[in-house]
Order: sequence, then structure tokens, then C-alpha cells
Amino acid sequence: MKFQKTRNTAETKLDISLSDDGAKSEINTGVGFLDHMLTLFSFHSQLTLTIRADGDVEVDDHHVTEDIGIVLGQLLLEMVKEKQSFSRYATSYIPMDETLARTVMDISGRPYLSFNCELSKEKVGTFDTELTEEFFRALVINARLTTHIDLIRGGNTHHEIEAIFKSFARALKDALAANDVQGVPSSKGVIE
Repeated sequence: MKFQKTRNTAETKLDISLSDDGAKSEINTGVGFLDHMLTLFSFHSQLTLTIRADGDVEVDDHHVTEDIGIVLGQLLLEMVKEKQSFSRYATSYIPMDETLARTVMDISGRPYLSFNCELSKEKVGTFDTELTEEFFRALVINARLTTHIDLIRGGNTHHEIEAIFKSFARALKDALAANDVQGVPSSKGVIE
């Protein structure tokens, strides 16, 4: 399954595709640290991403980071609707050296993000670390996931954010995994 979307605004121009075909991801956001995190996201979720982004990074990285989260969330929602059979719930603890992150996820159709991550520094290179939460909020709301992300142990800020991205990706992989039960994994018979 391959899903593709473009988004053009006065602030960003995005062309993004998402699939589970196992192909190599191609990610170019114009934001080096975000490219690195999305590459990790792709690898640990086992989802293929093709991202071409052109944004107003001369202002800052906010618009491109948030808009990529929006579009990825929309594509994930399309993928979930197409799958119609998946595990739904997942929990992932990921250490990154001295840091430890946990993500608990429900592909519920009810968008909610609890982001309890006190990051050590305000920047990693030129990347504003507060954009980590902005990215996940945009993704989670648009994918209609219930997600709790916690940074349990901190340390190096790069490691903290890397653990968060990997934890989210692994939880997503497990939540999307095939379910023994045929059909939508809900007693209501529907997830919307």
C-alpha cells in the first residue's frame, strides 16, 4: 500500500509518500536534524517515507516540521483505514545510551497526545527542540491516535529526541501489525 499527498502553502511545499513496501526511504526536509530523526522513524517503524520539502527555513524550522507532521498523520490515517485489521495497541520502551523514552499508543480514532518530555536543551545544532512536540502533536492529531510519550530519563538532548522518535516508531510498528482477529479491532466494529 502506498499513500501520497502534496501540501502547498505560502510557508511550505511538501510532497510526501508513505508505504509499507520495504523500499529505501528518501528524506529531504531542508532540516538536517529532522532528516536524521525521520530516517530513524522510517527504519524502526518499517515504513517507507519519501519526503521532499521546501519550507521557509530562513525564518525557522517550525513550519516545515509541523507541516510534515500534519501530512504524515493524514497518510497514516489513510493507511489505517485501508488496513482495517491491526493490533491497535502498543507500548515501546527505547533506551538511547543514558536516556529512556516510552510511547504507549492506541490507534483509536480519538486524537490525543500526552507529551511528557522535559528536554535538556533548547537546541540541537540549529534545531529548536520544542519542535519535537509540535511534530508529534501534528502527526498524532491528524492520524487520530491516542498517544502518550514520556521521557523517563534524560541526558544528552540529541539522545533524548532520538529515543522519543525510535520509541514512537516501534510502538507504531507494533500497533499496525497484523491482528489475529479479522476486521476492525474494536467492540464497536468501527474506528473513526
